[in-house]
Amino acid sequence: MKKYSKETSVGIFVLVGLIGIAYMSIKLGNLGLFTDNYMTLKAAFTNVSGLKINSPVQMYGVDVGYVDGIQLDLSGDIPLARVSMKVNKGLDIRDDATASVKTSGLIGDKFVGLTAGAVGQPLKDGDGIFQTNPALDLEDLLAKFATPSVNK
Repeated sequence: MKKYSKETSVGIFVLVGLIGIAYMSIKLGNLGLFTDNYMTLKAAFTNVSGLKINSPVQMYGVDVGYVDGIQLDLSGDIPLARVSMKVNKGLDIRDDATASVKTSGLIGDKFVGLTAGAVGQPLKDGDGIFQTNPALDLEDLLAKFATPSVNK
């Protein structure tokens, strides 16, 4: 049986440890480097106030994905925020689904809530969700009730 020097043994131990840390980081971080378990869905909102990249996407209160990108689109008559989402493959999301920007708790973080739809065609990778509900802006809502209206 061949005996390794202390330096070689320590080097092998450190290498195995680094490989283990890298593997766990990828698996726990849901980076998806080795498998592609997500499909991309898109939606356009008039307001995504507080929504951020990597915010959760939920269906029935369960995390099923995350927000992949947010871009401002000024090309149309109404400015829109275009949101790209990565959601788990295999979900039965139909083209009559609804995407809503919601808040967890009273002043918590924003997330996208999906309803699956019922009668439409199944969505595929890259498809869009056309029925959307924008984020409610608590400051605007409070300002409407806090300021007196002037009737002339």
